[in-house]
Amino acid sequence: MKPRLVFVHGIGGPRDAAADLDEWLRAVAEGARAAGHGDRISALTGGWAADARFAYYGDLFHAAGAQGGPAGAAAPGEAGDQDDELLAALLLEAVEARLADPDLPAAEAAALRHARTRLEPPPAAQGVGAPARRVVGAVTSLLAVPGLRTAGGWLTARATAGLLGQVARYLNRAESDGTTTLDQRIRARVAESLAPDGPTIVVAHSLGTVVALETLHEHRGALDVPLFVTLGSPLGIRTAVHPRVRPHPLGTPESVGRWLNFWDRDDLVAARPLLEDFVRPNAGAVVPRSRRVDSDGAWVHPAAKYLAQPAVAGPLVEALTTHAGR
Repeated sequence: MKPRLVFVHGIGGPRDAAADLDEWLRAVAEGARAAGHGDRISALTGGWAADARFAYYGDLFHAAGAQGGPAGAAAPGEAGDQDDELLAALLLEAVEARLADPDLPAAEAAALRHARTRLEPPPAAQGVGAPARRVVGAVTSLLAVPGLRTAGGWLTARATAGLLGQVARYLNRAESDGTTTLDQRIRARVAESLAPDGPTIVVAHSLGTVVALETLHEHRGALDVPLFVTLGSPLGIRTAVHPRVRPHPLGTPESVGRWLNFWDRDDLVAARPLLEDFVRPNAGAVVPRSRRVDSDGAWVHPAAKYLAQPAVAGPLVEALTTHAGR
């Protein structure tokens, strides 16, 4: 029986799940080759090494009637302002963490300082829709970072703010369809991809690290997860993310046998990346083990850039080989 390999994505617009699965597998193959596992690439890309799944939930953010933050069609109001306030707090902490880097290029530092000024809470209430304006103004500043708009694939500040707002929409636990909330529907979608009767290796990126962590906690009694890999995770953002993740305080899911967390110094999303500093061990004494990787370019957050790193792909391919046939 082949082990199952489940990829969990982060924020973004509508996706072609099959195309993304192919892209992520090809990135792993590139990293595996660099890690000295070239003999295993054909088994990976050909589907013989693992039952690979792409746990797609992005369409749930774009369903009819869904809120959309600063870029959405929903009228401004209390729920939208709550999402935007949370997003502003998240961006502010991420910007401040990035500004603490003493080697930050001058042009990027200037853009980040401008964004920080726009994100800081006003001295008094500014009316309905004010948090969204702060967020869009800050993102406008961030897009001034040389090369970021092009490399990140970002078009406008408003559209970008709407995509970033998916993190807040998930963590605010709202947008009910009458039965379940948005975050519950997202976790249910991811749970459908997990193997109930064999080993599942889970690789999660960005917001997907929060979704995957919570999903694994909910299904702890029915899963065997020998390896959990998190890439560019925002779990360490103390004010906006960390206290909202469930269950709290944060701990390693009982089904996880090993947790590897990877971060890039230039990844704005992966603020405070040493997850082992605050994640409690499970009964097997498993805690995250964080490792820095370095990618080229102005925008290093994409999952494919992480997966192409030999430090990421090497342990992943080794785990698939170890658990093949079990």
